[in-house]
Amino acid sequence: MTESNLRDRAIRLHRENNGKIEMVSKVDILTESDLSLVYTPGVGDVCKEIEKNPQELNSLTSRGNSVAVVTDGTAVLGLGDIGPGAAMPVMEGKSMLFKKFAGINAIPICLDTKEVEEIIAIVKALQPTFAGINLEDISAPRCFEIEKRLKEELDIPVFHDDQHGTAIVVLAGLLNSLKVVKKHMNNVKVVINGAGAAGISVAKLLLEAGFRDLTLVSLEGVVCEGESWLNPSQKEMADVTNKRHVKGSLRDVIAGADVFIGVSGPAALKAEEVEMMAENPIIFAMANPIPEIYPEEALRAGATVIGTGRSDYPNQINNLLAFPGIFRGAIDSGAADITIEMKIAAAYAIAKVIPERELAADYVIPHALNQEVAKVVARAVEDEALKTNKKVMQTS
Repeated sequence: MTESNLRDRAIRLHRENNGKIEMVSKVDILTESDLSLVYTPGVGDVCKEIEKNPQELNSLTSRGNSVAVVTDGTAVLGLGDIGPGAAMPVMEGKSMLFKKFAGINAIPICLDTKEVEEIIAIVKALQPTFAGINLEDISAPRCFEIEKRLKEELDIPVFHDDQHGTAIVVLAGLLNSLKVVKKHMNNVKVVINGAGAAGISVAKLLLEAGFRDLTLVSLEGVVCEGESWLNPSQKEMADVTNKRHVKGSLRDVIAGADVFIGVSGPAALKAEEVEMMAENPIIFAMANPIPEIYPEEALRAGATVIGTGRSDYPNQINNLLAFPGIFRGAIDSGAADITIEMKIAAAYAIAKVIPERELAADYVIPHALNQEVAKVVARAVEDEALKTNKKVMQTS
């Protein structure tokens, strides 16, 4: 399918259907008796039951299976700050994926504000309606503060998918890739090109999982202690990464690297830089639609395992493998938060979907449309949440 043909078909599909989602009633209204049960007067008794027993809200309404997909439209796909209205088709698509892969009702909430405090206040006020909050396509560094505050101030799961969904799937892919190239996380050198929301989240999760040698590279240069251009989140990462204190550009840190993770922009990695990497390098070039380096070029330069964000190449690093199961497990367990341990459990669950005997350089990540993935991720997340809750109860 050509790019122009895809564009025409996509616009036609959205126009013909006036978008992609709609609300469907679970029960029908055919008689006056039906009306009395679903609306007045019967609904009044249901309202009073919730007033008397607030814990019944999730069992007497749809809230217990509902997630808000919240954006301000400032970092949409590869399109940037296109505004909340233009972001709506993406949020509708995300809502469809929640329903398709996890059976969760997700509602797009596109906010016409970029003010951090206003976004936090609005989302907090949504808590009576939703059992979880999926933050989406909010630009860095504001997204860090928004998520941090909401996690602290809400007692429902809050998850910024651009950060954590990407990080979880990257970790899953690396767990399998390292088996293919026969290396271990303890002694591989990882370079992450891109120090925004996704890059920083990937770095944090890899460190928590056991990786030790990480270096982040931003548009301004290598993230290193003392650099004047670092934002607060990058300063925090400078304290725990780049142990050699190298300054400069990607070329200054790529030599001898075992892993390149790209969450940056098109053509950021050159073939000669791949040649400078360690033997059997792993490259996840996830810029979309044009990756940091195309797989064919990376292979010619000596790469062994290559992943991208595209569906037309093997090893697609796709958030779809993470977020439906993450929310399904978190909601089903009654978790108030999505913890680091739950994210790592999700990554291992995704990795284990592929039996070790089937692992290959071109098959280290399950296919994005594999509907079993959400189920195993949900189980892993729920088990970890229940384990964590048990520990809390034992120590309280």
